[in-house]
Amino acid sequence: MRIFLTGGAGYIGSACAQLLVEAGHQVTVYDALITGHEAAVPPGARLVRGNLEEVGKLQLLLQEGQFEGVMHFAGSIEAGESMRQPGKYFANNLGNSIRLIEAACQAGIGRLVFSSTAAVYASSTDSLREDSPLGPSNVYGQSKLMTEQVLEWYSRTRGLHYAALRYFNAAGALPGRGEDHPGESHLIPLVLRVALGQSECAQVFGSDYPTPDGTAIRDYIHIEDLISAHLLALNALAKENQLVYNLGNGQGYSVREVVQAARRVTGHAIPTVDCPRRPGDAPRLVASSEKARRELGWRPQHPSIEEIIASAWEWHHSHPHGYAGE
Repeated sequence: MRIFLTGGAGYIGSACAQLLVEAGHQVTVYDALITGHEAAVPPGARLVRGNLEEVGKLQLLLQEGQFEGVMHFAGSIEAGESMRQPGKYFANNLGNSIRLIEAACQAGIGRLVFSSTAAVYASSTDSLREDSPLGPSNVYGQSKLMTEQVLEWYSRTRGLHYAALRYFNAAGALPGRGEDHPGESHLIPLVLRVALGQSECAQVFGSDYPTPDGTAIRDYIHIEDLISAHLLALNALAKENQLVYNLGNGQGYSVREVVQAARRVTGHAIPTVDCPRRPGDAPRLVASSEKARRELGWRPQHPSIEEIIASAWEWHHSHPHGYAGE
């Protein structure tokens, strides 16, 4: 298939581009390279540098490219920042997504896979299903939920086939391809920086949550397992109009449990310091991915937190300065 992939120079998008190329698909990556890295775009994929705000350029590319599907990863992803700069998140995640969806429909592209998030849900002590109560704790989650709602209306009114994939903390690395965000805020890479000697200690944001050890609980999914679900969803859209799936391992790990696992993997003491809660963080978000397993035949191949961290550690250890070192 000919795939138009936004955000393909970022962590998840570049991993998806790599697996698509390896599977024999023709991939065009569209990325402004604001937070992404040109070195992350895999060989065999075409890179077009551009912003989704450039409507004329976007429309021309989509109309001339004869694409059969769009995979939309571009967007702002920091929950804490979204609480400080809500306008940025509504403009980028919602406004630019609308521009892309409209342009895709005008070009006659019938399939779109959207990178959504578990942050659309209200925190729960139960595993979250697709019909669990929605209630974002931050603007980031709200902007993604609103984009899902836009997709639903485009499906109803324009016949767009779409899949919204709600991630539960993508982590880990593919060989030679890992996580390198400016202003990193994700737990696993921050913990591994301590093991690399790049930070003195890992910050634990919130030690008074209503959880067994007082720290927030999250579900983690290996990047390769996450991307495999995208390929399955893209194929399923040949027949289905609307798909919404949770993607996680169904196992919750607290911040302290992740740190302990990183200590075992790296052999480093990884000291921590307790800090106040961050605005927008939910106490517990753990997936039930039974729907994806049942309908897509999807199965995580790397479910253990140690295996996820080990793959990330291999990347960070061999790329201590990220893509800047290449």
